[in-house]
Amino acid sequence: MYGISRNHEIVSYNTNIYTLYREMFADGDPDSMDILQILKSRESDRDKKKIFDEVYSDILLIFDLDPQAPDYSAEKINEMQQYFTESSDMGKLYLNYPMVEAFYHMEEIPDSNYPDRTATLEELKKGEYKTRVNRENRNHDYNKFAVDREECNTVIKQNIDKGFWLTKEDRTMQLPDLNKILLKQVDSLNTEQKVWVLCTCAYYIADYNHKLIER
Repeated sequence: MYGISRNHEIVSYNTNIYTLYREMFADGDPDSMDILQILKSRESDRDKKKIFDEVYSDILLIFDLDPQAPDYSAEKINEMQQYFTESSDMGKLYLNYPMVEAFYHMEEIPDSNYPDRTATLEELKKGEYKTRVNRENRNHDYNKFAVDREECNTVIKQNIDKGFWLTKEDRTMQLPDLNKILLKQVDSLNTEQKVWVLCTCAYYIADYNHKLIER
């Protein structure tokens, strides 16, 4: 839809972000680790392993916050968000709150209730959030959710607007501060046992080329 798939390679990590923390940060020096080689070590397909030996201009890390995970830690996730800030260097981290299904958690496009939408820690622990998204999602079918570029743009813009609303930043920046979003989410988890539904991986479209969502 945006034409970026032609020059992007998508690789599944197949586990949560806290496993990545253990593999990269456990010794206290993530700079000594090569994330591409970590991914390579997890790939069982011998042919696919070759893609990790290529040189890439940018690395994007897209993960779910997963606060219900037994190894969730606010300190760990803050350390990672602060470290992975540059796609052309160590990589840039985009966290989804509470998970990537947040992109589809709209009853209509646009959704006037989206700014107030949250997920409780209790429903996440019970594994009920995905079922809720399926129930509340427009058309109850991800394939029929955002059917064209205009609707996708609207979804992306609503997530950007919600990020600015959460961080209370003015709109002088192109995108909300990902570190400030995380701090707000962690505070909400600690004080209210809930997380604000937000899909920040959608920000990459604007990061890649902001004009793509202005048409």
